[in-house]
Amino acid sequence: MWTQLFLVLGSSLLTATVFFLLFLVLWRPLFNWYFDRFVRRLFTDQYVENLLEGFNAMRRHGVQHTIENELRCAEGRALLKPIGTHRHYPHFDGLLFTPAQLERQTRQEQEKVDISITLGRNCKRPLHLKMPMLSSAMGYGVALSKEVLLAIAKGTAMAGTACNTGQGPYVPEVRSLAHKLIVQLHGAPWKPSEEQLAQADMIEIRYGQGATGGLGTVLEHSHLTPEILADLGASNMHASQLYIPAGIPGIHNVRGLKQLVKHLRSISGGAPIALKLAATHHLEREMMLAIEAGVDVIVLDGAQGGTHDSPAILVDDFGLPTLAALVRAVRFLEEQKRTDIDIIISGGLRTPGDMLKAMALGASAVYLGTPLLFAAVHDQIVGAIPFEPPTELSFADGSLTHLFDAERGASSIANFLSSCAEEIEIGIRALGKTSLAEVNRKDLVAWQKEVAEITSLPYIADPAPPASPVRRRLKRL
Repeated sequence: MWTQLFLVLGSSLLTATVFFLLFLVLWRPLFNWYFDRFVRRLFTDQYVENLLEGFNAMRRHGVQHTIENELRCAEGRALLKPIGTHRHYPHFDGLLFTPAQLERQTRQEQEKVDISITLGRNCKRPLHLKMPMLSSAMGYGVALSKEVLLAIAKGTAMAGTACNTGQGPYVPEVRSLAHKLIVQLHGAPWKPSEEQLAQADMIEIRYGQGATGGLGTVLEHSHLTPEILADLGASNMHASQLYIPAGIPGIHNVRGLKQLVKHLRSISGGAPIALKLAATHHLEREMMLAIEAGVDVIVLDGAQGGTHDSPAILVDDFGLPTLAALVRAVRFLEEQKRTDIDIIISGGLRTPGDMLKAMALGASAVYLGTPLLFAAVHDQIVGAIPFEPPTELSFADGSLTHLFDAERGASSIANFLSSCAEEIEIGIRALGKTSLAEVNRKDLVAWQKEVAEITSLPYIADPAPPASPVRRRLKRL
């Protein structure tokens, strides 16, 4: 028996060795023959029969557009697109900061920099945070798994900032883990109760978001687990009832919205009340309505805003880009002399540089969604790639959610936020300043002409005006 086994193994090894040696000898001439044949056909076939035709069509139409259209062919339904748009709008990377050196000196490393913020400063219970970066609305069940939302709650608490409940059901564990909690009010059957709203450090009324405009959202019943359906209170609901309606049902005018704001302020004990809007070309009109309603914070979600999945036409072809929305919103508040109202901007903010530029342009704070989502999975991503996208670990309907470790995710989120905060502090020192409140649009210059036009900031080709004699000093050198 053993002799036969050794003979079989020996012959198999010998065969494999022979094939390997043949491959070493023949791969080059075989590859050369095939490549020559390929090139000859490429250079001689008629264009209409040539592989180049496919390349030309793909290049003309775009790889992403081609694949998205093929997905439309497969389903016959509106294409739902995750994460956000692939379009490249004029953005914060078209701006540069002007560092201090002679005219204004930089700050030393040991000098402390204050990046804390206060939202709703005139409220009875203003929201104080250690940093200006907050978690944007990403709800359990409607977008994220419960473990990922818990990781975000704990990670933001470790960093000293706020978490947002999003449009999912209220999760008591999130309240216990979060340092500061923003509860989003929406119109779904599982909307937060008054008791839950009373636990909020800020209440956010959702009217729109960058990736969906002002439309409601249909949840796919088949994508929801029994646990999620139970938490939604939807175990016995018909599929047609799994719908987050547009706006807030029953609110049809400014008077109704004003009464709602007053009621929410009362039940929350004076917490800031925010209104979340998708940024649109009618921005100023809608902000005026928000001001008349008495909100303390306006959240603007630009066209680059992220999403679990939204119709591709809304993701790619609706809204106003984040940079333009922020500039117009700040200008409008200044014109109205309503600097008591805070702006939180979101949509496509990726780096500490983006964040600091947004606040230099007038934002009080920034919402982060996709960056925190990627921070949560961090090195756990190896559980998904290369055969599955990372979102399979984090989305509620993902196939790999059981592999996600919430403790590791929380630590990664805290590290990411702390890293961003430290870089922002370094940037403020490089401007010769010691607090976020000192940073303003005068610290910026545009290197892209289009961005210069949008922001009304100096273009890099135009010389700066000469400094006054009083400012020509070389102190502390």
